[in-house]
Amino acid sequence: MASAEELNGFLDREKIRDCLARLARGEDRRDPALITAAYWPDATNDYGVWSGDFPAYLAWVVPGADAIKVTQHVLGQSLIDLDGDTARVETHVNSYHRVDMGAGDRDTLIGGRYLDRLEKRDGEWRIAERTLIYDWYQDFGASIDWSQGVMGMPFSAEHFSGRTRGDFSETFFGKKGA
Repeated sequence: MASAEELNGFLDREKIRDCLARLARGEDRRDPALITAAYWPDATNDYGVWSGDFPAYLAWVVPGADAIKVTQHVLGQSLIDLDGDTARVETHVNSYHRVDMGAGDRDTLIGGRYLDRLEKRDGEWRIAERTLIYDWYQDFGASIDWSQGVMGMPFSAEHFSGRTRGDFSETFFGKKGA
């Protein structure tokens, strides 16, 4: 039978994973409420191409670069090292970006790892410090023309083409105004 300490550790790890998943969703949708809920106000970020405090990060990521039309962050495994009310977490990430590079849209993919230090304050886990380590990058070339459907087959409704015409998942989860 698991001890109370083991159960609390399991719950803490799950709350940390939930925090990271909601942040990825918020970044993909440029949703300031979801992003803010994942960070402590005094948090810092270092993305290699940008670094700063949380208010500056939020201003940078929302609304995001006009050239980056669509993003999708897919999180892999997380190694979570708990130490009381702090945790060091390494999470693998593949981040897709549709980028207008001036001569049409291109599809790119970055593979890396988030190195996060999270803190538990008043029972809530949030990021206090984040560093992104880049492991690889791939430019796949010209993006698909979604008006043509996929693999030569037309879509039966506009919402199938992801977030390019609004995000159907917002309706699915019952978000008002979707």
